Amino acid sequence: MVDNVLGGFLRARRESIAPTDVGLPAGARRRTPGLRRAELAILAGISVEYLTRLERGRDRHPSGPVLGALADALRLSPDERVHLHRLVKVVGGEVCAMSAAPARPPLRPTLRALLERLEPAPALVVTAHDDVLAHTTGFTRLAAPVGLVDDVPANLARYVFTDPRARATFPDWARVADERAAALRAAADLGDGAAAALADELCITAGGEFGRRFATAAALPAWTGVERWAHPTAGDLRLAFETLLLPGTDDHRLVAYLPADPATAAALTTILTTVTPATATF
Repeated sequence: MVDNVLGGFLRARRESIAPTDVGLPAGARRRTPGLRRAELAILAGISVEYLTRLERGRDRHPSGPVLGALADALRLSPDERVHLHRLVKVVGGEVCAMSAAPARPPLRPTLRALLERLEPAPALVVTAHDDVLAHTTGFTRLAAPVGLVDDVPANLARYVFTDPRARATFPDWARVADERAAALRAAADLGDGAAAALADELCITAGGEFGRRFATAAALPAWTGVERWAHPTAGDLRLAFETLLLPGTDDHRLVAYLPADPATAAALTTILTTVTPATATF
């Protein structure tokens, strides 16, 4: 079918991959130029019948985890994963969330004033689904060198799972990833539509690295603790964080970072006093 864009993409990608590219024997007398449906189905952990329905357009609403498993099996690049996510939005008749960011909830003037008074400490206000609504210039100075605030709005979970710099930034990446997946799972389970939508997106764009953590999250994220950062200019940092749930119906949280040891205190002072100031984002 002409309008079967999702199925057409999956089939074209399947036929472009040689069996040897995914560790399968080439075999003889193959009628397809790439992977057989049965081979891709095994690699993705789905049935051949379901894959056939997807490719033929008889099922146009696959779940995020299914598409994430297919993206992993098809060895999709980050750009191809984003394209796959956009195809799903088109097929579902939805406006692509990656091309038009939703309106950001307003921040109370008193919260803005509170952030100003926390300067120059790194602090930020986030939603339950990890969108950064506002942050201090101190957080900009800490996070800008690692690319965490490149996007507008920045999103902590999306950065951790899709930005290759995140693994270098967080030496304990697996633990940080578990925390971010648990935060999204908790919000989605409570009916947060934005958290559920972001989880579906990350199941595709990040694949199994996110999907497995989201599906098995069995604990609430930590509200306090210590994060290790490998900062490109300040070196190794141990940052204690405190998370405060803010009053109101929006489920906003204030997160503040403090040095966890004398070496980090000295390095953080250098970051906060020598980097060219940037304007806080509100």
